[in-house]
Amino acid sequence: MSQPFNQARSPNPSSPSSRRSKLRDREITLAHGSGGKAMRDLIQDIFIDTFDNPALNSLEDQARFQLADLMQLGDRLAFTTDSYVIDPLFFPGGDIGSLAINGTVNDLAVSGATPLYLTCSVILEEGLPVDTLRQVVHSMKRAAIAAGVQIVTGDTKVVPRGATDQLFINTAGIGVIRSDVSPSAQQLQPGDVVLVNGTLGNHGATILLARGELALSTSIESDCQPLNGLVDAIVNICPEVRAMRDATRGGLATVLNEFATSSQVGIRIHAANLPVQQEVNGVCELLGLDPLYLANEGKLVVVVPRSQADRVLAAMQSHPAGHQSRIIGEVIAAPAEIVLLRTTFGTERVVDMLVGDQLPRIC
Repeated sequence: MSQPFNQARSPNPSSPSSRRSKLRDREITLAHGSGGKAMRDLIQDIFIDTFDNPALNSLEDQARFQLADLMQLGDRLAFTTDSYVIDPLFFPGGDIGSLAINGTVNDLAVSGATPLYLTCSVILEEGLPVDTLRQVVHSMKRAAIAAGVQIVTGDTKVVPRGATDQLFINTAGIGVIRSDVSPSAQQLQPGDVVLVNGTLGNHGATILLARGELALSTSIESDCQPLNGLVDAIVNICPEVRAMRDATRGGLATVLNEFATSSQVGIRIHAANLPVQQEVNGVCELLGLDPLYLANEGKLVVVVPRSQADRVLAAMQSHPAGHQSRIIGEVIAAPAEIVLLRTTFGTERVVDMLVGDQLPRIC
């Protein structure tokens, strides 16, 4: 059984459960995973006090919700999970904490769901500075507030030095899908239009530079951000949106290939329309990388009927997460299951699935 961190706050301020012991340790020890007082103090001080919300109201191993409340938002549940092992933990534009929240929120949002509740499970390496953990958890809280979700339960494990790399996080999330929205990668039709909400490859380039292996100084930052507000803007204008997906590992190229394969169609994108920051392009040219395959953590690929494309683009550009949105291509009947890039020279080349990994541990 997991050690929950949805432990109750007593309504009586003089009760034993309300007199919390503040964590005095400077580093994580194996005792913090033992299930005893050290673990209780860690969970109370780091997690409970930070993630405090109405759902943290019992000493159970699970959070509980009224089905009637969920059903008011839609007719289906969306449920997702992801693990985060990024190196380094902190990088320009974010950290492992904000990444974990935004990544899970976005996986829910692209299904057309309203993200509601998240879990947080952490695997801590013995010797991890407590201040590092505290900084990550407070970042998670800020990201959750920005996305309008609550972190309602979780688990803590501690492993010996060398058994992991500082800190790994697993998050799961649930949301409710509104009844008039059903995006799917299997719904693309010839003539549909493909859009993205901004520059590509920023996250992958940021992580590469943050590792300090290259003596380069740039202003590139990760695009780590929640996309649920942008998705709301899209589906309010166009409930019949064909498909949506966040372009994380494998980048834009992977998402488009998955769409083409699932719908048995082709997709043509135009190099002149692809939004790539000049510095990201420079890093890619220097290292022989392709920004189409670099990871993103705040980029949405959306496919809509052509008749709705201009309205959707305007709605996306009016949202803070989509002011750089562009139409980048269209769905074609043939060649099926192929993604084509029309170059600035007027020629075309195939954009294949990523073989191998351009950059490991990017999320």
